Amino acid sequence: MRIYLMTDLEGVAGVLNSKDWCLPESRYYEQARDLLTHEVSAAVDGFIAGGATEVLVADGHGAGGINPLLLDPRTELMRGFAMGWPFNLDQGFDAVAWVGQHAKSGSEYAHLPHTQSFRYLDLTVNEHSIGEFGQLALCAAELDIPCLFFSGDSAGCLEAQRLCPGIETVSVKRGTTPGRGDELDEEQYMQRNTGAIHRHPEKARMLIREGAERAMRYYSARRPIAHLPAAPYQRTAVFRRTATKAQTISVEHHADSFIALMNMPYHPEPVK
Repeated sequence: MRIYLMTDLEGVAGVLNSKDWCLPESRYYEQARDLLTHEVSAAVDGFIAGGATEVLVADGHGAGGINPLLLDPRTELMRGFAMGWPFNLDQGFDAVAWVGQHAKSGSEYAHLPHTQSFRYLDLTVNEHSIGEFGQLALCAAELDIPCLFFSGDSAGCLEAQRLCPGIETVSVKRGTTPGRGDELDEEQYMQRNTGAIHRHPEKARMLIREGAERAMRYYSARRPIAHLPAAPYQRTAVFRRTATKAQTISVEHHADSFIALMNMPYHPEPVK
């Protein structure tokens, strides 16, 4: 059984904020990468204990989030997605999973929520708001690939459960900031949702390993597929204002493919 494992950095226990932990120039960036890699290896151990035969780890953090030297040697590591969505996920995989994933932009009580970047105010497809998890999950649905497992913050877990009922989730931290923050510009929003209560990293890894093995045990009975809206598709992206740019909106359409829609370029225009 082949597992495609997408990873990100903001949803990891112990990654405390974006400025100090998630950028190459951040003072704790290497520690953040180590924390993520240990969580990923814990998930891999659980998947293999539950019957997985291959795990491809996709390093999905913008500047890179995986330390290859610490990664479970039973995996393969992929970095670089030249072909665009769905990032080399294809029907040769039996399931897709996420570790270190964060909630979408505008999520309440989330830790470091965003969609691609803190510039996004919201991204919707056929009026359904989705984030980074949802984009890949719906690509997987078009390919008839189940969503196996998700770990990240509590708001991200709730988002995954709503879009893909039956997916196994593990929360490693919970955000403490109420409200959406839609009134904020990009810089203000990046600094807004930094409050959270974290599990100890060792406890988080233990729960991830257990959850990953449990997901494998229930895979055949559940086979959770994300709910893909019916075609035709409309993607609407609203981008926050910045110190020098006004709020913009971009709307694109595709007749029959969500994946093709996700690969269409944006054409932002000022919000009227």
